Amino acid sequence: MTKREKSYRHRAIAGSVVAVLTLAAAGSALAAKDAVLAIGGQPETLDPYNTNTTLTTAVTKSFYQGLYEFDKDLKIQPVLAESFTVSKDGLVYTFKLRAGVKFHDGTDFNAEAVKVTLDRVTNLDNKLARINQFNRIDKVEVESPLSVRITLKEPFAPFLNSLAHASAAMISPAALKKYGNKDIAFNPVGTGPFTFVEWKQTDYVKGKKFDGYWKKGYPKVDTITWKPVLENSTRAAMLQTGEADFAFPLPYEQADALKKNSNLNLVASPSIVTRYISFNMLQKPFDNLKVRQAINYAINKEALVKVAFNGYAFPAEGVVPQGVKYAHKMAPWPYDPKKSRELLKEAGYANGFESVLWGAYTTTTTQKTLQFVQQQLAQVGIKITVLALEPGQRTDWVQAAPDAKTAKVRMYYAGWSASTGEADWALRPLLATEAWPPKLNNTAYYSNEKVDADIAKALTSVDEAEKTKLYRDAQEQIMKDAPWAPLVTEQLLYATAKRLKGVYAMPDASIYSEEIEIK
Repeated sequence: MTKREKSYRHRAIAGSVVAVLTLAAAGSALAAKDAVLAIGGQPETLDPYNTNTTLTTAVTKSFYQGLYEFDKDLKIQPVLAESFTVSKDGLVYTFKLRAGVKFHDGTDFNAEAVKVTLDRVTNLDNKLARINQFNRIDKVEVESPLSVRITLKEPFAPFLNSLAHASAAMISPAALKKYGNKDIAFNPVGTGPFTFVEWKQTDYVKGKKFDGYWKKGYPKVDTITWKPVLENSTRAAMLQTGEADFAFPLPYEQADALKKNSNLNLVASPSIVTRYISFNMLQKPFDNLKVRQAINYAINKEALVKVAFNGYAFPAEGVVPQGVKYAHKMAPWPYDPKKSRELLKEAGYANGFESVLWGAYTTTTTQKTLQFVQQQLAQVGIKITVLALEPGQRTDWVQAAPDAKTAKVRMYYAGWSASTGEADWALRPLLATEAWPPKLNNTAYYSNEKVDADIAKALTSVDEAEKTKLYRDAQEQIMKDAPWAPLVTEQLLYATAKRLKGVYAMPDASIYSEEIEIK
């Protein structure tokens, strides 16, 4: 029983008091339909087109929907589109749209809304973060109120995956006109189950039930509140005190204690989240292949799983995790410190070297991982200083570094999920030459013409066998070049109050809340 419910638990001692208590009980029942979700970070915007953060788009899904979506198992499902056809050359997609759908401001959802939304993201002047996901769109044309035609500049095999991503949300044209390209970030107006109430940036994002929602019977709660709680242990504590109905991610070291709480459901689910260390290949000593190989041999991934992840992970099986389409499974780098020392000697670093390892997060798990890697590398003579970056530091020092030659990043611990469900978004943003910061996230400054060519050709191919081979070849070449030390693929640990149903951590570490319900 939560504190809210306990506050109404009084004994009736007179008829008049009974009447008051009846009203109070009714208020408690209404309050029971308020869902609070504690999450591990702060949304930086409520514009789904201007973020590359999975957590942010998880929040925006409360307000927005796209033509398609990924369900909790990353299968593509129709939402605002009922069906589509595609031309034989793979260039022209025609979508039949769902009738009778309204935006929160009363505007009709129709083909014109699709055109306005997509024209906005493809307009380079708007400088939206998701432009690379949609830059193959040549034009969007209204055929009829419920039919829209999208023509691509070249075949783009994962186009439907891009439209199913949470960033591909349909925005009210009237709202865009009212708020403009920038202020829409603070005033989301979509067709989703909840209308926007308030965003206090460090405290919460709140939505209330959209009475005009096109899915009958939904949503099944009155309000939804997303609470950023940066400290892992605090999220766990909020579940146990009833201050939150859902918490993700949870600290792995608290799993055993949370399992024992009879009021909670603890879930460890599969993920497509890979954790890795990238090496800045433009800088010494990481321009030397043998150094990069030596670091891979120096890290015991099995031990890392136990020390930092409490067993809720397994050694990375290549650069693209299993569960992502076209992932090529490869054996993890073996732990061999003797081989590591031999390679360092051959590379001219018999006495090791000194460097810096930055972590992209400040979580307990990140701190443990950084310290573990520091200890492992010290055993082969590599002395590193570790630092977990705050969000502002991560942006300024790594993601927004304007010049590759002067970028200060050296070794960088981070993670990635291919949230479109296929290998393109697992490879291109992280390992293609075009993805060097500040454009995308190739923090290794890795460049291989063959890999670039394989990724580009796979994007336009409609032949499954050819695509499979191209992506396999790219992944094998990347492993040979070793721009990374792939570490682990983690499991996702989250918990819900037993009264909460229909909320899940998705394999890409997003959150599925469309069927949220409080029993």
